[in-house]
Amino acid sequence: MSDPARYPYVLIDVAEGDVDEASARLFELGAAGVEERDATTLARGAPGAVTLVASFAHEQEARAASAELSPAWKPRVEEVVGDAWRDEWKKYFEPFVVCPGLVVRPPWREHSPAPGERVIVLEPGRAFGTGLHETTSLVAGVLARTPLAGATVLDVGCGSGILALVALALGAARARAIDVDPDAVAVALENAERNGMSDRLQADETPVARIRGSFPVVLANIEAKTLVDLAPAILGCVAPGGLLVLSGILAPDVAPAQLADIRRAYASLREPEVVRKGEWIALAARR
Repeated sequence: MSDPARYPYVLIDVAEGDVDEASARLFELGAAGVEERDATTLARGAPGAVTLVASFAHEQEARAASAELSPAWKPRVEEVVGDAWRDEWKKYFEPFVVCPGLVVRPPWREHSPAPGERVIVLEPGRAFGTGLHETTSLVAGVLARTPLAGATVLDVGCGSGILALVALALGAARARAIDVDPDAVAVALENAERNGMSDRLQADETPVARIRGSFPVVLANIEAKTLVDLAPAILGCVAPGGLLVLSGILAPDVAPAQLADIRRAYASLREPEVVRKGEWIALAARR
């Protein structure tokens, strides 16, 4: 019988402002991929820091890379044996309230809804979006207090489809979900089927700049730089008087430039409402 597979990785703890530099350094040293862990992720990072987990093909490569890193980042080498790591994150994913009256649960957990409570069954699979991140709950909170009956919602950068599903559960008639990642699109479609919403959700890889028509509600929960880059295309999808909800933006006291950049890029909107949770904010505004 062959020995089980081993997966070596290097962990370092860095300040929020050092994440980009440290990630680039890890890739320079041969990392195949880098995962970020902080206080908002399922697997938590070091207190007060961001833990970067860099995977390597061989243990000797991981140890050589560790030796090249700043001691201030506390580099250490660990490994996972076998394939159990693929499902390790699942033990952290329990049913939770994503917005008032709406619970998200994974397929491997049961939940008995309270009277009037609705439930979305979500399998993130290989796509971003369990719904636990502050940015997702911020957008869901805006949707919960927005009249959605009869509306068609556009979800830009849909990931697992969580926000499109939330909109449908809250009364939207239809949702269009787009993502540049084909795996995300497949997962969103699987989740729509899992919740009996396949006839109301369309998901595909159409770039937002190629979307035709406009929508009364547009959601975009993606990183701030991408929101700025895509601003003309996203704004073009919002119907006159329609609602645009943007998230994935760090609060000004965490990253001072992000909100200012977003405001400039979306200056044509009416004065946006800014809501905050933890270190993150979302903007909701009418066109």
